[in-house]
Amino acid sequence: MTVAWGVTVDCAEPVRLAAFWREALGYVDAPVPEGFASREEWLIRWEVPPQEWDAAAYLHDPGGARPTLTFLKVPEPKTVKNRLHLDVKAGGRDRPQDERWPSIAETVRRLIVAGATVVEEVAVAGVPSHVVMADPEGNEFCVV
Repeated sequence: MTVAWGVTVDCAEPVRLAAFWREALGYVDAPVPEGFASREEWLIRWEVPPQEWDAAAYLHDPGGARPTLTFLKVPEPKTVKNRLHLDVKAGGRDRPQDERWPSIAETVRRLIVAGATVVEEVAVAGVPSHVVMADPEGNEFCVV
């Protein structure tokens, strides 16, 4: 039996970071919790102060097959390399390298425009393999 799971990212600006990952992964904002007409109504019901309404953002795969993403506001900045990271699988696992790399490079260009930075281009035996990037808050991920 499998268990449903999601990824939670601690960050300074949840709404802004969620916007980046929405673009990067093709995700959408999570639906309003069942039984509520809006997320605002849900926040009011749970007595969340208005000044904290931007303290979280929620994304999900529109197809419902992949993990959810939650972004939570925390006071401390990121200080060290992630021990866990996401791979954006742009190249296609079973495609030849000459077909994979253009897809990887295009995804890297698109994510730079969305706010990411390149940390390192990695080659294996002189052949481009993947690109390590950082999202707008410095969280590392790979485009493979």
